[in-house]
Amino acid sequence: MNAILLNAAAAAVASVLVSRIAIAQNVEEVTVQGKRDLTTEVVGRTSSGIPLVNISLSDSASAAGLDLASSAGAAELARRVNAAARAACREIGRRYPDAEPGDAQCTEAAANEAMVKARKLIAAAQGK
Repeated sequence: MNAILLNAAAAAVASVLVSRIAIAQNVEEVTVQGKRDLTTEVVGRTSSGIPLVNISLSDSASAAGLDLASSAGAAELARRVNAAARAACREIGRRYPDAEPGDAQCTEAAANEAMVKARKLIAAAQGK
């Protein structure tokens, strides 16, 4: 009798652990990368010899807790992606105020690039 209860308890614990692992694997994250000209990688020089460099900063937008199959969940993921892009580009602008392009263009480019993956996640959730 004790062996049966012990086996049942072990099976219940294993079931909970497996379901938690499956849930954890469903949480997706979209990496958002703001980019501007000005990092430590020299990519060229101006006509007067000043080095041109690239800067990039990454942030992430989590889909955790969102029902991506719903329009509200998809809209919230898009909002999170845009907020992450805005935060990354603002930080670059704060550190390198002379960097080009400006915050708005950097944010748009970063969000557009990240939304490619976000749209794939949404389509998969909606069964498309």
